[in-house]
Amino acid sequence: MEAISLIIGLGNPGSEHARTRHNAGFWFIDALAEKYQARWNTDKKLRAETAKITVAGHAIHLLKPLTFMNVSGRPVVAGLHYWKVDPAACLLAHDELDLAPGTARLKFDGGHGGQNGLRDTMAQLGHGGFHRLRIGIGHPGHKDKVTPWVLGRPGTDDAVAIGQAVEAAIGIVPLLAEGRFNDAMKQLHTPPAK
Repeated sequence: MEAISLIIGLGNPGSEHARTRHNAGFWFIDALAEKYQARWNTDKKLRAETAKITVAGHAIHLLKPLTFMNVSGRPVVAGLHYWKVDPAACLLAHDELDLAPGTARLKFDGGHGGQNGLRDTMAQLGHGGFHRLRIGIGHPGHKDKVTPWVLGRPGTDDAVAIGQAVEAAIGIVPLLAEGRFNDAMKQLHTPPAK
């Protein structure tokens, strides 16, 4: 596996979506940019905000699509082409209904699991051969409640838990920058000792 050189956060633009569950990918990439003191720039060609950070001596591009979640595939693919990054060296951060708040998991390849940003990215790319950072937002319990759930803001406890998962994920970025995926997964997927 090659080291990660592009990290993309998926979400919906606009202040009304800022702290919604569906924007967990933005929560992560914004916190990552802040930790590494990156400045966001708007790139009209890519239809995205971009930044660049250096982690463990490795340059990593950051990208936030300015399109809505359902059509985020084009900015993702545009970023891959623009920086000549192989999809296998890309990490997409997104919200995950099937994981509880406070949980973050790394995964490579696989399906989209109904996540529309992943679905559109895979349709644009023609495959799912990229890394995912799945940030748990929990499930409302019934499929009819999913849309208002993901577009809503989490309660205080869930927001804190999602924030903790984001912090844990930021902690493994140096390992990803070095291509140490097994170490990164072990660290992220092992619960802290009580």
